[in-house]
Amino acid sequence: MSGSQQPKNYLHVLSLLALCPSRAAEVISYFAGLDSHGRNQLLALTDSHHVVLRALQPLGQAATRAGLAEIAQFAQGAINKERGRIENALKFLDAICREFECAGCPVAVIKTLDHWPDFGNDLDLYTPADRLHVTELLTRKFHACLLPRTVGDRLANKWSFRVPGLSQDLEVHIGRLGQAGEHVELANRFISRRQPKQVSGYTFQIPAPEERVFASTLQRMYRHLYFRVCDILNTATLIESRAVDYTELRAGADRGGIWAGVATFLVIVSNYLEQYRGAGLELPADVVSSALFGAEKLFARGRFLYFPVLPQGLALYTRQLARTVLRGDVPATARLSLLPPLASVAALAYGVAGSSERIW
Repeated sequence: MSGSQQPKNYLHVLSLLALCPSRAAEVISYFAGLDSHGRNQLLALTDSHHVVLRALQPLGQAATRAGLAEIAQFAQGAINKERGRIENALKFLDAICREFECAGCPVAVIKTLDHWPDFGNDLDLYTPADRLHVTELLTRKFHACLLPRTVGDRLANKWSFRVPGLSQDLEVHIGRLGQAGEHVELANRFISRRQPKQVSGYTFQIPAPEERVFASTLQRMYRHLYFRVCDILNTATLIESRAVDYTELRAGADRGGIWAGVATFLVIVSNYLEQYRGAGLELPADVVSSALFGAEKLFARGRFLYFPVLPQGLALYTRQLARTVLRGDVPATARLSLLPPLASVAALAYGVAGSSERIW
């Protein structure tokens, strides 16, 4: 098997384990044939896709049934390590959220808990509170260190902190959401419509189901332009719970100028899910008809599943910009107009230095 095919094979194995765990036995022979380097690469991929527990639990169970104790032990060791990391992160997340609320700073945990029982690599929060108040609270109460900000961070109104004792970074979105910080009204919904979620004995405030879809759409369709397996699984779980109000979803998305992105995001999730389960999601007709493309545009590159910037990514951006202009939102229009030149600089930086992190 050629080395160039391995990343694609790993993504397939990961997708099968996480999206259709009943088929885990199908990958046992493949996993058994990997050397230690290959197994560790696949393990690292489960972490990048935030499905360590949801992928390795069915793998370990299938290995046990097949009498492959070594593989079962490998999976269980990784699971135990990840559970320890999650337990520590939850303790910090609870303490930080409590301090925010006590200080009069309403907060919502965004994206991080969508992976449950897995967990993200960052602790993501949204608050409409004053930036100086937030920074002072985190540095005083938790001895947090403010991390350097990229141009993209400044545009998005996002601050990142390193907290002693916490392996993950803490990211705080303040007053705005979106790649360019263009969403203020939409961001307000993340607080006004938040809901309690109980996790491992803790209670956190998280966005309502519709806002959870918005958060994923903004991140996948308008910022990174790639999908992870967790994006497929998290969204499928949410949609299958029948907690999403599609009338509310469309109203909020239309107001934010991102309905095309939301519809496309959901159709991609449904299409990709169908490849592994044989059936996609039950989506309303107007969601399907509003999608600009589906999972047929996804392609594996490196660790993730990308869709093309041209024309697909550009089409989403131009529709959002047009909607924002028609709405008469001058500040948001100005912010969105900065994205093409920044994207060009980021592409140049990637071509020269192999990374665009100093831009985004």
